[in-house]
Amino acid sequence: MSKLTPKEVQHVARLARLALTPDEIQQYTADLSAILDYAQQLQEVDTDHIHPTASVLPLRNVMRPDEARPGLDPDDALSNAPAQQDGYFKVNAVLEGSQ
Repeated sequence: MSKLTPKEVQHVARLARLALTPDEIQQYTADLSAILDYAQQLQEVDTDHIHPTASVLPLRNVMRPDEARPGLDPDDALSNAPAQQDGYFKVNAVLEGSQ
C-alpha cells in the first residue's frame, strides 16, 4: 500500500504552484494514495506474453488518396472578384507605407 503523507502532497502542490487548504491536502492525500495503490496493482499484472504496442486498434488512414485533378479556371476564380488586374486578384496594400 502506497501511503502518501500530507507533507509529500504539499510538496507536489508547491511544485505545481497550487495553493491547497488543509482540507484539500487531506483529501488529495487519500485520493493520490488510492491512485498509487491502483498503479501498483497494475504493475503486478503478468504482461510477459503481451507484445508492446502503441495502440490496441489497427491503424488506418482516414485521408482520401491524393489524386491530381483539374484546378479552377482562372476566369471562373476571378469572376466575382471586386477588383482584378492582369489575371490576379487586386487588393489594397496591407503594409505600412505601401500604396
